Amino acid sequence: MDFMTLPDGPLTLQNLTVPACLIGMPGDLVPIDLHLREGKINDQPGRPVDLKGAMVFPAFTDMHTHLDKGHIWPRAANPDGSFEGALRTAASDRQTHWDADDVAARMDFALRCAYAHGTRAMRTHIDSIPPQDQISWPVLQEVRASWKGRIDLQAACLVGCEAVERDGSFVQTADLVARAGGILGMVAYPVSDLSDRIRTLLDLAGDRGLDVDFHVDETLDPTSEALRMVAQAVLETGFENRVVVGHLCSLSMQTEDRAAETMDLVASAGVHVVSLPMCNLYLQDRQHGTPRMRGIAPVHELKARGVNVSFASDNTRDPFYAYGDLDMIEVMREATRIGHLDHSAEDWVEAFTTNPARACGFELPSLKPGAPADLVICRARSWTELFARPQSDRIVLRDAVQIERTLPDYAELDHLMRTP
Repeated sequence: MDFMTLPDGPLTLQNLTVPACLIGMPGDLVPIDLHLREGKINDQPGRPVDLKGAMVFPAFTDMHTHLDKGHIWPRAANPDGSFEGALRTAASDRQTHWDADDVAARMDFALRCAYAHGTRAMRTHIDSIPPQDQISWPVLQEVRASWKGRIDLQAACLVGCEAVERDGSFVQTADLVARAGGILGMVAYPVSDLSDRIRTLLDLAGDRGLDVDFHVDETLDPTSEALRMVAQAVLETGFENRVVVGHLCSLSMQTEDRAAETMDLVASAGVHVVSLPMCNLYLQDRQHGTPRMRGIAPVHELKARGVNVSFASDNTRDPFYAYGDLDMIEVMREATRIGHLDHSAEDWVEAFTTNPARACGFELPSLKPGAPADLVICRARSWTELFARPQSDRIVLRDAVQIERTLPDYAELDHLMRTP
């Protein structure tokens, strides 16, 4: 239940609280009134509604998700919580169950969750090992079309780096991605010719005018340096399109000097970074006893170098992460706790709004007159109130209209979860 129901018609939302950085002001939290008219933020007053200090955000961008894997946990639980267990279990489930109907139903379910929580733009990775690419990409295009106007959806292909070759099936996958208006991506992990394979991906993307998106160094092994190779390849090839890298866990384990050198390269190359702290917290250092190494990327140090740093959901109820609901307020709350974003810079909220939109090329969120009135309003009046509770009663506005926020029932997916 939302904490209030807003009336229809042109409105003036009075006595809101907004992070100052989102309206170009110095400081932390400041009061604001917002005028809403004809679906947009306006400069003409309407019917006044007192929000009593409630916090307001532009609708969120979730730039790293896996909609094609989502919600398979009931039939594909990770047997031991490890990364290796996740890989094996997800691969088995994909081979057994991922036909077009299964993928489409789970994608739509996940998007309904994200929409109800206040997300308006999203990038998903799509497992694209043949023949799955020929199944999932047509589904992605259909789902994207059906959600147009509600969630702006991008997709990046996902294959292991050993599949990235200048000849063979990956070229056909790259063509498929290009026809679908997607992003070229791969998982980069230590292989003897990884640098060449990274350059191959950049070449194939450049030839097709595509952005690229890498999973890099999702391990606590300090010798894993895919991030460094990506940054060097971008600098040496002059690749001009957007480059996103996610995870960066091994960077947290390297010596201070080595990590600093790599982060300097990332900054010089203009690479965008997305941290996935909830999934990394779940998988990394999974062993007997209490985990000690948490695997979060050094986000403060990257941000200090001018790197565009974002946070995102990553996996949802699948073998890589048993939990989550594509709720960016949850991501913001947990990232603040895990990464100690509090007692730090006052503009971290941009890592959940403006920064991911910039990294992906989505329309930048704005609270200025003329911008779409796509808003998330929480009863909380301060950061401590915001993060102390899940904000389940938040208000979500799309084009100035309050949406119905009932989440889909997991029972909808029960027929997909039955295994032979």
